[in-house]
Amino acid sequence: MFWVYDNDKLVYRNTISSNVTGFQSFRPKTAQNNLLSNCSLIETDATFSFDVSSSVILSHYRMGLLTKGSPLTWAETIPHIEYIKKHGIKQFINLYHRLKSRHGDQLKWGDEIEYTIIKFDHENKKVRVSCRAEELLNRLQAEEQVNAMLGTANRFLWRPEFGAYMIEGTPGMPYGGLIACFNIVEANMKLRREVVKKLLKKDETCLSISFPSLGVPGFTFPDVPADKTNDDAANSIFWPEQAVFLGHPRFKNLTKNIKGRRGSKVAINVPIFKDTNTPSPYVEDLSAFGGPDDTRDAKPDHIYMDHMGFGMGCCCLQVTFQAVNVDEARWLYDQLTPITPILLALSAATPIFRGKLSNVDSRWDIISASVDDRTLEERGLEPLKNSKWVIDKSRYDSTDCYIYPCSVGYNDIPLQYDETIYQQLIDGNIDEPLAKHIAHMFIRDPHQVFRERIEQDDEKSSEHFETIQSSNWMNMRFKPPPPDAPEIGWRVEFRPTEVQLTDFENAAYCCFVVLLTRMIISFRLTYLMPISMVTENMKRAQQKDAVLSQKFLFRKGLAECKSAPENLKGSEKCGPPSQDIEEMSIDEIINGKKNGFPGLISLIRQFLDSADVDVDTRCTISQYLNFISKRATGEISTLAHWTREFVQSHPAYKHDSDVNDTIVYDLMKKMDAISSGEDHCDKLLGCYRSKTDHAISAAVRKAEEHMIVSSQKRAH
Repeated sequence: MFWVYDNDKLVYRNTISSNVTGFQSFRPKTAQNNLLSNCSLIETDATFSFDVSSSVILSHYRMGLLTKGSPLTWAETIPHIEYIKKHGIKQFINLYHRLKSRHGDQLKWGDEIEYTIIKFDHENKKVRVSCRAEELLNRLQAEEQVNAMLGTANRFLWRPEFGAYMIEGTPGMPYGGLIACFNIVEANMKLRREVVKKLLKKDETCLSISFPSLGVPGFTFPDVPADKTNDDAANSIFWPEQAVFLGHPRFKNLTKNIKGRRGSKVAINVPIFKDTNTPSPYVEDLSAFGGPDDTRDAKPDHIYMDHMGFGMGCCCLQVTFQAVNVDEARWLYDQLTPITPILLALSAATPIFRGKLSNVDSRWDIISASVDDRTLEERGLEPLKNSKWVIDKSRYDSTDCYIYPCSVGYNDIPLQYDETIYQQLIDGNIDEPLAKHIAHMFIRDPHQVFRERIEQDDEKSSEHFETIQSSNWMNMRFKPPPPDAPEIGWRVEFRPTEVQLTDFENAAYCCFVVLLTRMIISFRLTYLMPISMVTENMKRAQQKDAVLSQKFLFRKGLAECKSAPENLKGSEKCGPPSQDIEEMSIDEIINGKKNGFPGLISLIRQFLDSADVDVDTRCTISQYLNFISKRATGEISTLAHWTREFVQSHPAYKHDSDVNDTIVYDLMKKMDAISSGEDHCDKLLGCYRSKTDHAISAAVRKAEEHMIVSSQKRAH
């Protein structure tokens, strides 16, 4: 039996057809099962190009992170909720105690970038999202399946996202702890984008943006109108079912079950930007979309939306990094939490929703509202009768508590948590701060339950725990090791950053966040503040031009964290919460202020000065830091600010907050030119260029590895 390319499709055959020429045969390095033991791989071109949507290889070797099965409706889920929660906690307790002593993991990290597939109609000057994600993913993921046969590493990993027009890409292997790894990040991102673009049609492109016309009539290609009678589309008057990725049941089922639990459609209201010709009050005529019952949640002076896709259909940028042990992961989770609003403001990229110019620059609250499954009682709109709690926030929002033991003095807001689950955790010898964090997450119900997966071995699985943990979408996420992946340790995910237009920008933000973790660990500095101040900062970070217009609560002085984890040589108990906090601008937090806080970039540079960094990597990092610095001062615009200026200066804009098809077409063309490097926009990017490369030289790798080993020996 042979694997062969036939018209760009990878298929298996018992014989090779006579018209297949110029091939080279490979036998898998490891015969993983009988199917592969007698196979050869036929390559007809030097570059792999796969389309295996109907082939055995995809179904037999699917390695995606999304569970397969028969999803339960909300009504079918209700009888299993308490069982799933109880066993989810058992799974966490078992996992925690099995791995709590795991120590010595090296820094590994990676990014997740979500892309939107765009289709241009040049004749009519329109642009739409192209709902080809499933087709493209089948081709992109085929390389993973072939690599599994060959025993070779992946260059990238590709996963579905909520939208039928979205693709998520990550590096195939995590980046390591070498400083030189910072010089290969951008190159990997560039290659990812190029790989996707090679699969696109001439009138399509791939942009790392949140599409500004989601929900506008005809925003998809193919054009499918919304159907308010369609329960599978959550009865939205704007969003068709076909705009949701249907290649996996997770996304459609989440949409339906969030509506089912809430008892109504989600209601998203974003403040409209009041331009000179915007009516006041602004009351949109929605009669063409539906009747009064369909639009009763719409507020004056707001842009109204009614579907999960308006939030989860936006693209984002996230960074996950591995800690040396569980204590360091919890400590970093806490130390980075106060920094999340700063990065949210600094990366602002989303000022347009449903074709209207809004008065915010970020998608954060829009996503929060798009998955808000709280009932009327839980939202405090009706007296508690059937619900247990009034819950202050959506399940997508900023974190409500720190989780490292000595940070608890900064937990100054009331925390709703399930007392039964909390006691189960305490009885399972989980310490109080972590028990409260987990019990707080478990006030939420599971939305993704598969009929075949209800009964599990709690010693070997963490699926019930993860079904709730992974649908608590906070600005930080504490991630236990997967039970079936011994190479993965305790991790922390940094989640607030808005995705940027170019690979240079995305690499700059990712490297900045990871450098922050290295600086924090090296200097053992604390950035803690009362958690209520983080919540307030998250609100300020989303405001229009927050980088320039807002002040943020932040620690004004440097203080060593005496209660850092043991591996950081901390020993003393922490005292009461510091009052050493003041309001600062983003510029002051990033670049420092005279006779005050030195600035995060200055501290990162001090860390780099103490490290042995090769010339090219130091040059690249310097370019990234200079770029971040200038964006903090406002000399370089955020994408949100640049987008507003583009719209407001466009000849077709009537200064009425409406961003019509012509404007969006020209905006997407300009963004595509900037993203591809055809047009270098100094106002958005400055004049910076990195020295990114696809590989680390052997000499640099050897020198850095020697330095790390020597440092570890001195530490012991």
